[in-house]
Formats: sequence, C-alpha cells, structure tokens
Amino acid sequence: MSDARYDIVAIGNAIVDVIARADEGFITDNGLRKGSMQLLFSTDEAETLYAKMGPGVETSGGSAANTLAGLAALGLRCGFIGQVADDQLGRVFAHDMRAQGVRFDTAPRAGEPATARCLIVVTPDGQRTMNTFLGASQFLPATALDREMIAAAEILYLEGYLWDPEEPRAAMRDAIAVARAAGRRVAFTLSDVFCIERHRDSFRQLLADGLVDILFANENELLSLEESDDFEAALAAVAARVPTLVVTRSEQGAIAVQNGERAAVAAEPVTQVVDTTGAGDLFAAGFLAGQAEGRSLGDSLVMGAVCAAEVISHVGPRPQADIKAMVAARLG
Repeated sequence: MSDARYDIVAIGNAIVDVIARADEGFITDNGLRKGSMQLLFSTDEAETLYAKMGPGVETSGGSAANTLAGLAALGLRCGFIGQVADDQLGRVFAHDMRAQGVRFDTAPRAGEPATARCLIVVTPDGQRTMNTFLGASQFLPATALDREMIAAAEILYLEGYLWDPEEPRAAMRDAIAVARAAGRRVAFTLSDVFCIERHRDSFRQLLADGLVDILFANENELLSLEESDDFEAALAAVAARVPTLVVTRSEQGAIAVQNGERAAVAAEPVTQVVDTTGAGDLFAAGFLAGQAEGRSLGDSLVMGAVCAAEVISHVGPRPQADIKAMVAARLG
C-alpha cells in the first residue's frame, strides 16, 4: 500500500481564462493561429486583444490546474503549486482551487506583473485559440515549492507551458529531484507544439535522463518532438524512451504504450462539440486518476476519454457534470 498522502501534486501556470465566441474572420483579422496557443508579452498587448473580444466568461484555468480540477472531481487527493499576484484575479484563482478541494498554499507575489490570464477565442466549430499573458505565473521561484507535499504525492505532474520561463523551469527541475528522491513518479505534458519548438532538446534530455515516467502529447506534439511526419514511427521512438506514453488524437481517440503494452480507446460520443478548451487537460485527469488507482492501461484511457468528452460539451475548461459518476457508469 502506498504511503502517499496525495495522489497528484501539480506545478503549472496559475491563470484565469476569459472565453469568448468569435467567427473565423476574427482569427484572421487579428493574426491568430487557430487551434494553438500564443504568448502575449505585455499587459498592453493583452488589453488590446481583450478589448476586441465579445462578451466573455471568466473562469480559473491553466493546464495543470484544470487537470487537478478534474482529478479532484474524481475524488483524488490533490495539491497545486503555482504563482499568482496579490490582486483580485489571484484571489479568484486561489478561491476556485480550494473550493474544488485542491490544496493551494503558494504565497501571492506582490507588485507587478498581474495574475496571468488566457484570452480564449472559440470559433463556431468549437475549436479554441488561446492567447496567454503569463504575468505573475512565470515568476514561480524554487523557494515557493512545498517540498514536503511533493515528496508525499504518488505522482508529480508538470506542464510544458511553464517550462518556458527560466525561474519556474528551475523550480520544476528541483521538484523532479524531490519526487525522485522520494521514490515518486513524474508525469509531464508537452502542452503545445510551440513549447516543443522552443525546448525540443531539453524535453528529449528529460526522457534520455529517465526523469519522466508518464508523458502526455497530442498527435501534432508527438510528431514535432520527433521532427517526423510518420505517426507510428514517432510513437515507437518516443515509447522506447519513457515507461508510459499517452497520445491523444482528437476524434480518433487516444493511444497509450506502457512498458511495451499498447492500448487504444475511441473518442467518446458527444452530441455537440461546444468548446475544446481543456480537452487534453481533462483527458490527462482521467488517465492519471486511473493510474493512481492502479487501474489497467485500457481503463485509464477510457477514464480519460470520458472526462475529455464531458468538458468539450460545454464552455469552460473544467468539468460541470459528475464525471465520477460518468466514469463509474462507463466502466461498470
């Protein structure tokens, strides 16, 4: 029996999402990359785009934080480490995390920049285009790590989005060392092709050094990591370098390879795709929950698919229905 006091502890961007609908012309007119994430490098840039957006819905987000919201909804014990500013959005984020049962004790940062926000434009096909001002989140120092909580978690989960800024990258490397010293597993999500383009060698080195136990990627990220256009070849190459590889393929479902065992799951049926924001995050939640509970590779994939299907059926990156009951009904 595990001595872990937490199932999952995650480190990621602490972000408040602003989600608004727009037509295809908005994407073109503002030079956005549809279906991807791009960074906004100043408060002015973020405010200019925000002013052009239509009425929006504000909700706490951030990739790893969304995953933890799903995990908490599934009944797992979770903790989050991420940097907010001492401002209104920072207080909103902290409240939302704690209200969902996630431990969040990272002290807010005084002064500028403000708490991070992600401006998400959703087109009629349900595709989301994210424009992120990282704000305070990119200043997470190693001194903010709750090392005792990390060492007490069955799995440490890290998001690639936070690998970009130097300070949180160093903090995550320290966290990996703490988890490894405690005999814990480390999960890592590649997050986005742009992250891979900037840090491909660094991500490859993490795998080569055996520092990642569970790697999450979507199909495009997998191909980018291997600089390949051959999915099966890329899958085999990366699977040989990590104990568990999970690759999502949108409407084609997902594939996982774990110590040579391969499993696949079809996408769960959805009446209408409303907003794909958080689909990968909630897939990771379901899969990680299955792994933390000692379920099979196939059942873990099913849990991921169920959670992803729920979140794309409504606006917002966090579950609104009872995903625990949905998983129970699906697996019997």
